[in-house]
Amino acid sequence: MAAYIAVTASYWAFMLTDGALRMLVLLHFHTLGFSPVQLAYLFVLYEIAGMVTNLSAGWIAARFGLTATLYAGLSLQVVALLLLTQLDTSWQISTSVIFVMMVQGLSGVAKDLAKMSSKSAVKLLAPNEGDGLFRWVAVLTGSKNAVKGFGFLLGAALLASVGFTWAVLGMALILAIILAAVLLAMPKGLPVGRKGAKFSEVFSKSRNVNWLSAARVFLFGARDIWFVVGIPVYFYAAFSDGSEEGNRAAFFLIGSFMAIWTIFYGGIQASAPRILKAATRTEAELIAAARNWALLLAIVPAVLALAVLLTGEPALWLTVSLVAGLLAFGAIFAVNSSLHSYLILAFTKAERVTMDVGFYYMANAAGRLMGTVLSGLTYQLGGLAACLGTAAVMVALSALAAARLQDKTATAPAMS
Repeated sequence: MAAYIAVTASYWAFMLTDGALRMLVLLHFHTLGFSPVQLAYLFVLYEIAGMVTNLSAGWIAARFGLTATLYAGLSLQVVALLLLTQLDTSWQISTSVIFVMMVQGLSGVAKDLAKMSSKSAVKLLAPNEGDGLFRWVAVLTGSKNAVKGFGFLLGAALLASVGFTWAVLGMALILAIILAAVLLAMPKGLPVGRKGAKFSEVFSKSRNVNWLSAARVFLFGARDIWFVVGIPVYFYAAFSDGSEEGNRAAFFLIGSFMAIWTIFYGGIQASAPRILKAATRTEAELIAAARNWALLLAIVPAVLALAVLLTGEPALWLTVSLVAGLLAFGAIFAVNSSLHSYLILAFTKAERVTMDVGFYYMANAAGRLMGTVLSGLTYQLGGLAACLGTAAVMVALSALAAARLQDKTATAPAMS
């Protein structure tokens, strides 16, 4: 239990800075005149780095131990934050984009090292009785997203109050203190690694792991296609009058919405085992639920896309409808996400946990990458309606992939 608490606390600290940094970068560069596509570029390397990191982090953790990857993730995030303080507003836009892309790439490596370590630790430390595994992973995932939501609000508040550079410097200092505390006080309980681990083992031959990873790609692509650029830029246009005070008010409103959405989403994630009545359901029933909840989720962005398309310009009733609709999306998405996070740990074995979790979160990063790129592109080509319409299609594809999952007690050929 002590090791679980230490890992969770470290992950919370990391995700607080991760959420704040995303909001700082997005809003700061939007006010500097970056287009939606340019804003999306800022996060592209972050997601690419996540794909590469997750693929290799599973092997690194299996070889050198989970604490090594956790410490590395926290350390790299401190370095990335310090590098961002060197950003010079006198640079040309192209230079700024390249610099921030590179730093965000480093932050992406850091985030996924910490994430893979924390999620893998749950499989090894959670109780095996009843729905213990589902409850522990739901608490970790849900609380992490609630903390990240507070990070969004913190980032917007810091940008409006102390400015970009001091905000980033302050976060680097706090995270460095937390890293030092974890290094000194981490209890025993996590594996130290095995010397014979081979990199080729990261590619799963499990049918369920591969189809669940495919479902994850489209699920998170569907979220980020409106979350990364579309909604923040749309709400900025709706809330800001172009003045300095108007910009500051827009920062707080956008940051508050992103924070509330993520905190709400995290709360539902933590409650997913109770919502799904997981303690009394078989694995086969939970697998079927992964498909059914994805089908339900696809309806929400489809309806919102139609509302935006028919309305055209931002209007008060539409903004209220979008907030309500996206909160509904968040609730259903949270159940989907929590169910996926449980299933990947249920499908894997203890000796392969870091490998399969790393592979699965590589797919997660691939989905975020796809969503990030499409967020800027679809918004620039067709506005928010195009973002939401594409999200509906991607959720439907996630449901199709989830429909291929099988109860692991059934006989099924391995998928290469």
